[in-house]
Amino acid sequence: MSLEIPFDNAYARLPDQFYTKIAPTPVRDPKLFAFNTELAHELGLNATDLQSDDGVGFLAGNDLPEGADPLAQVYAGHQFGGWSPRLGDGRAILLGEVRDRNGTQFDLQLKGSGPTPYSRMGDGRAWLGPVIREYLMSEAMHALGLPTTRALAAVTTGEVVLREGPLPGAILTRVAKSHIRVGTFQYFAAQKDKEALVALVDFALERHDPSKDGALGLLDGVVERQAQLVAKWMGIGFVHGVMNTDNMTISGETIDYGPCAFIDTFHPMRVFSSIDQHGRYAFSRQPDVAMWNLAQLATSLLPLIDKVENAQASIDRFPGIFQRAWLDVYRQKIGLETAQDDDGDLINDLLTRMTNGHADFTNTFRALGTDSARDAFLDPNLFDEWDAKWRARMAKEGATPENRLERLHQTNPAVIARTHRIEEAIQAAVAGDRKQFETLQKALKTPFEHPFNAPELTHAPTDEEVVPQTFCGT
Repeated sequence: MSLEIPFDNAYARLPDQFYTKIAPTPVRDPKLFAFNTELAHELGLNATDLQSDDGVGFLAGNDLPEGADPLAQVYAGHQFGGWSPRLGDGRAILLGEVRDRNGTQFDLQLKGSGPTPYSRMGDGRAWLGPVIREYLMSEAMHALGLPTTRALAAVTTGEVVLREGPLPGAILTRVAKSHIRVGTFQYFAAQKDKEALVALVDFALERHDPSKDGALGLLDGVVERQAQLVAKWMGIGFVHGVMNTDNMTISGETIDYGPCAFIDTFHPMRVFSSIDQHGRYAFSRQPDVAMWNLAQLATSLLPLIDKVENAQASIDRFPGIFQRAWLDVYRQKIGLETAQDDDGDLINDLLTRMTNGHADFTNTFRALGTDSARDAFLDPNLFDEWDAKWRARMAKEGATPENRLERLHQTNPAVIARTHRIEEAIQAAVAGDRKQFETLQKALKTPFEHPFNAPELTHAPTDEEVVPQTFCGT
């Protein structure tokens, strides 16, 4: 084929027990559904070539250019607290790695590319709905400034995928700084393969923490990145939905947009995932789950750390790092420029009042400093009482909410990827109409700007529009 991709495949040079070499399963009739031209340019890839017939063949896994070294990675994980000793890429294949214009290495991976030895009786495919969801959600997160995997392209396959019924097949091209998970370390620790652990730590340090040394240095870096990431999730009302250890990256990127969602009406125990029956991964529990996951990483690394106490000390840093990051995020959300000891109380008071007042998370923060903020509450007095405290706190900085409105709007988005809007886009796309997808995608690229051409995207769902549950793409 004429397509050229400058692959540099470091993961494929690791020992054989890290993966299974396997090519994607070709599909019948691939068609380009969406393509991320900006990301292609960032990666130094030729966007025109990738949208050609040869390019679409590559994005579907039908034709691989020279230098690709496709493989499925193996890993383990705790899923909803239960141990699974062998998971792995059951419907994804890493094609290879490329360096962007700054020299940073990124994985190119196909999701929905066919069965692998880790498919566990699955078909290895994806249908169009989860592909659209991940495309929109991951790019929305990027536009909001959160570390995340990215979506380079989505293609339809011309084939049918059987889930609750026959559905159109699709494949997502995912871009990540790496796909190494906490579960990757757990797999080799459970195998008591110390040599593989050493190789994985060395690889991970070179990729993500070149300034740090050894397993303890790696652990410190992952703790810091995950604390920062989860604090940012909490600041945008994001519920991951399935924070298993195989869904936590050591790069600190958000990954695996299955039953995830942004909160509409705020409640700290909000759960969306249809399989999270006991609220393990509820919104407010995400910091605790992250720390639990990190403890599993520390346990896996113990054979390479001289003292258990050192690993414990690394994990014990998480609450402090998270709390500082959380306060930084929320101080910006309410327009504060300095720090005072009781700021956390002021922020939590607002969140409690939002819960009691059934206020929309995104629209409440976006409206701060305007007359419409109180209208988000069933009882506007709930906001008025907090507003007086907030203005008194602002006065200590010689400011008012009104004269910090521009800054508030640079921090609090007008548009998020609301679940009901994503579902509308999916249903329309399945019926052959791309317009809603394209309108939503365009608005999500500039989330801090009001979408004057589609103002409905800022609206909270009506009772009839609420999507109470989300589902895993498998």
